[in-house]
Amino acid sequence: MDAFAVSIVAGLTIEQLTHRHVFRLSFHFGLFQFMMPVLGWLAGRSVAEHVGAYDHWVAFALLVTIGGKMLWEFRSASGVPENRGDPTRGLMLITLSVATSMDALAVGVSMAFLGISIWAPSVVIGIVAAGMTVTGILFGTRLGRRGGRWALLVGGLVLIGIGARILISHLSDRS
Repeated sequence: MDAFAVSIVAGLTIEQLTHRHVFRLSFHFGLFQFMMPVLGWLAGRSVAEHVGAYDHWVAFALLVTIGGKMLWEFRSASGVPENRGDPTRGLMLITLSVATSMDALAVGVSMAFLGISIWAPSVVIGIVAAGMTVTGILFGTRLGRRGGRWALLVGGLVLIGIGARILISHLSDRS
């Protein structure tokens, strides 16, 4: 669902959506959602204690930074900047992919503890995430055409909200 929500935001911010945008975002989100449980499973118990202590902080920081940047652009006097950047390329794509898949790392660790094979669940997780990403980016693009400059505000708030939800859910689980 995080990948779906972030892909809606990506769709809101891309002016001229192409098949390449859709493919890059869905491929990377699906790949990272597939890889993170596998990495968590491989790391198992030895790394779980270390990663679990801060994974939610990393996801929170990444999403709040990107959302804050969008809010800053919304606030600018000129409205939407001419070059908003492409969330389906470069460091932004990697950052979003990591941020939306940090929880999947913990899933992999949990499955290692239970002695369950990770391969089939990881493939399903990756495929579902890729499909939800395609749906989200297309939906976001339709909303963005109608919302214009306000899409930056909504998108920024959504990303910050997702980051806060991740942080709050992890902190409340530890209480």
